[in-house]
Amino acid sequence: MKLPNAATAVVEKRKIVEYLLCRSHVDGAGKAEFFIRHGFKLERWQVLADALRRHGQQHEVTNAVESPFGFRYSVDGELQTPDGRNPTVRTVWIIEKVEDRPRLVTAHPA
Repeated sequence: MKLPNAATAVVEKRKIVEYLLCRSHVDGAGKAEFFIRHGFKLERWQVLADALRRHGQQHEVTNAVESPFGFRYSVDGELQTPDGRNPTVRTVWIIEKVEDRPRLVTAHPA
């Protein structure tokens, strides 16, 4: 199955700038190193946001879990990267109970 309502998926600037591409973030520093190594840059954060959005739209859901907040979906597949190496990545999305649009929670190497 595909991520529900993937065409409307949201990837917030803050999630990219303050987490996934932030080398000083306590939990995100390793992820930042990974994404930066594959050619993503903080000053062009939209490139990673667009790649993650496409990832969620193109690949199949590998796990879906209901939580008190809504449904969380994991999506695994190749991520199109600026350096062309296209590693396999897991993106995690949530569709909150009061929403119908998926929002990116995290992304990391699969």
